[in-house]
Amino acid sequence: MTGRWALVPTEGGGAELAPLGSDGLPVGPVMREPDLVAAVRSRPDVTRWVWRSTAEVYPRLLAAGVRTERCYDIEDAETLLLGHEGRHGEPRSAAAALARLRGGPVPPDPPQRSAEPGAQSPLFEPQAVHVPLTDLAEVYAEQQRRHDRAEHPDRMRLLTAAESAGMLVAAEMNHAGLPWSAEVHREVLHELLGERYAGGGEPRRLAELAEEVSAAFGRRVRPDLPADVVKAFSQAGIKVASTRRWELESVDHPAVKPLVEYKKLYRIWVAHGWSWLQDWVRDGRFRPEFLAGGTVTGRWVTNGGGGLQIPKVIRRAVVADPGWRLVVADADQMEPRVLAAISRDPGLMEVAARETDLYQSVSDRAFSGDRAQAKLAVLGAVYGQTSGDGLKNLAALRRRFPKAVAYVDDAARAGEEGRLVRTWLGRTCPPAARTADATEEAGIPTPEDGPETQQWVPGYASTNARARGRFARNFVVQGSAADWTLLLLAALRRTCASMAAELVFFQHDEVIVHCPEEEAETIAEAIREAAHLAARLTFGDTPVRFPFTTAVVTCYADAK
Repeated sequence: MTGRWALVPTEGGGAELAPLGSDGLPVGPVMREPDLVAAVRSRPDVTRWVWRSTAEVYPRLLAAGVRTERCYDIEDAETLLLGHEGRHGEPRSAAAALARLRGGPVPPDPPQRSAEPGAQSPLFEPQAVHVPLTDLAEVYAEQQRRHDRAEHPDRMRLLTAAESAGMLVAAEMNHAGLPWSAEVHREVLHELLGERYAGGGEPRRLAELAEEVSAAFGRRVRPDLPADVVKAFSQAGIKVASTRRWELESVDHPAVKPLVEYKKLYRIWVAHGWSWLQDWVRDGRFRPEFLAGGTVTGRWVTNGGGGLQIPKVIRRAVVADPGWRLVVADADQMEPRVLAAISRDPGLMEVAARETDLYQSVSDRAFSGDRAQAKLAVLGAVYGQTSGDGLKNLAALRRRFPKAVAYVDDAARAGEEGRLVRTWLGRTCPPAARTADATEEAGIPTPEDGPETQQWVPGYASTNARARGRFARNFVVQGSAADWTLLLLAALRRTCASMAAELVFFQHDEVIVHCPEEEAETIAEAIREAAHLAARLTFGDTPVRFPFTTAVVTCYADAK
């Protein structure tokens, strides 16, 4: 019996299924089962399920207590393959792929579904066009041939497999939810914001700060309206272009201190206040709906709830269950280590082979021990800082680590010229015509409010060649990091499968596992082993290490 089976949900909760041969096509008649869950449960020997969309099938299996070892997500693979072929943005649905294969009119993708507060992902996607199993298998078989035509076929196969594994991880995280204490959350809000007033108005502390701001200006000012604040400063003889924190703090005026405090607390009230708590936390869990590969760089996003922007003070509400612990692991200096692995720069690989402070090691070799300058130089190379001190720092970095700087320089040049740029495994940056749109959803980190970091980030609305180059420069590093983390999650998921532990949170370079106290040290070691395995699978034989700073805590806030 073949280990790969295709599966298509049918109306009424049933399924079509069939074993697939080495060519990806059915090797027997299509079977029709009245119960999808029972059909999967009765076939434990299947090593990989091939289906249209993980979001369509897996939540239902998880709700019934059925876990899948591996899957192949056809629509996710279609996204990656289209990008690799320079066709980013074309419809990615199975129906669209089938139409392209047969030379027919290609239907548009259905609109994205908005998240509903406190709700689980839907078991089915009613807007999706049904594709019969034999047609789905035809799409799958053609995708296997398209992998063979990729620039590096084996890497591309690894990427699509890893991305499908990420889809399983995301679904399981959505099912488990992040442990969340509503009681602690309310205590934090009361401590920060004071009492709530009837009618849904601003809480006491915000109202007090608003009064302080108005008193400082000598007239009524709405601190939640930037235009009103800018106008008030102008009337006071002070010109400010925005209400960003760094700009406000450069101003000498009695309104600045209460205004900065107001802005900080206002964000918490709006983004994680009492209404958010009521909408998004149910039965001691926060479920923001993680979406694997939600950006062109491969970084994850969440559909609603702001799950990847939990303020440090609100993390006090993330509390493990009694007798359980949170294993919180942060990858140390991930991007420069990835740059060492993909550039194969001997000097940078030597530095990254140690589980010590990479920036300090770089500074010892190229910046006379000045760690701050070394960090600016490395991040400038990745994010494209090419003016002022950044140019001088980049020149020093280029002298000591020429292959590393040349690697991102080449990517930037290709981006400027409108050529395709790929991660190590083959995830592809959109071509020039698409880059302006892609930058808005790329997942590139937004800088902290400060002028010293803004120049590192590509212009989100710019369409000029330089912006495309800066985007591509970052893409090859950040996208390759996303590829690596997918394989790390897959390895960690495999370890957790034999334990009570559950993956509950992931963002870019941080992962949280919720587990019984007695499993915590095992999980911490499993994370280190998964990082090593993922590095070997992703980048091959290099000395580069990917260490984690790991904390075993009861409360998420205690990990920092």
